[in-house]
Amino acid sequence: MAETVSRLRLPVRRPTPPVLAIVGRFAFAFALVLVSWGVVYLERDGYRDNVDGTLSGLDALYYTTVTLSTTGYGDIVPVTDGARLVNALFVTPVRILFVVVLVGTTISALTERSRTEIRLARWRARMRDHVIVLGYGTKGRNAVRELRSTGTPADRILVVDRSPIATADAARDGYLCVTGDVTRSETFVTALAGRAHTVLVAVDRDDTAILATLALRRLNARATVVVTAREAEHADLLKQSGADSVVVTSETTGRLLGLAAGSPAAVEVVEDLVSFGSGLDLEEVPLRPQDEGRRPADLDVPVLAVLRDGKTLLYHQVETLQAGDRLLQVTGR
Repeated sequence: MAETVSRLRLPVRRPTPPVLAIVGRFAFAFALVLVSWGVVYLERDGYRDNVDGTLSGLDALYYTTVTLSTTGYGDIVPVTDGARLVNALFVTPVRILFVVVLVGTTISALTERSRTEIRLARWRARMRDHVIVLGYGTKGRNAVRELRSTGTPADRILVVDRSPIATADAARDGYLCVTGDVTRSETFVTALAGRAHTVLVAVDRDDTAILATLALRRLNARATVVVTAREAEHADLLKQSGADSVVVTSETTGRLLGLAAGSPAAVEVVEDLVSFGSGLDLEEVPLRPQDEGRRPADLDVPVLAVLRDGKTLLYHQVETLQAGDRLLQVTGR
């Protein structure tokens, strides 16, 4: 199997339809011809036609077209200082612009690489405290959707996936992405993982998740790392590898199935909490000064847990709220 080389890809800009691009170029070129024709006709007394000595409107159009197309037969020439000055300061620059418009597609192709390199350099210079999502499958896409719904800007999210198809999808969705093996350090170097604030590991295999977490921690010891695991037995190993939080998908699914057998309504509430759109939602907020000393049950909104000194305390484990506490509460959208 060929080795995957890490490659950064910027978000895909919505392209202009080819027909519209061609029509736009021709319309601009036609406008240049009309403007130049008008200028030459206004200065018609300064030109000499070698055929009849005068310059008509048709002669002015003929001169304009052969001049802008750089053909220049020489049968019509400027003879006065004013006409020559117009040719030097106006007609010649327009001629150059006209040629540029006609070959604009080729020039665009030649300069696209330079523009991309400039965009990459600007991205590397300003990217700090971004969120990296490893894997752009079902879990990764939903994680990105949640990030966006909670206010994370699209340009602060970077997707990493081994599949070029997945990263192409991410680029079309408007996200920075890196195509590369998530278990290799060079992939994280390309993604500037050393500057990342949060990393969400949403790959399909637990062994890949473990290796990815280890590779990441070699570059960044401060980032918050959240990992999904298929099997509960791998959760401890993932935490030993450096994960701050592990979401066990099989255990969660099994728990919901068992809960549904006894209380389908309870499952509906849980699904509402984890689904997108309107309904219930979980929100982490700082404790208001006026709520210090109160019990979680006395607040106006349901409090599920209290975050204190880096620990998560369930609501029934907290007697009174203290300054510096953060509340995990249920809110409605």
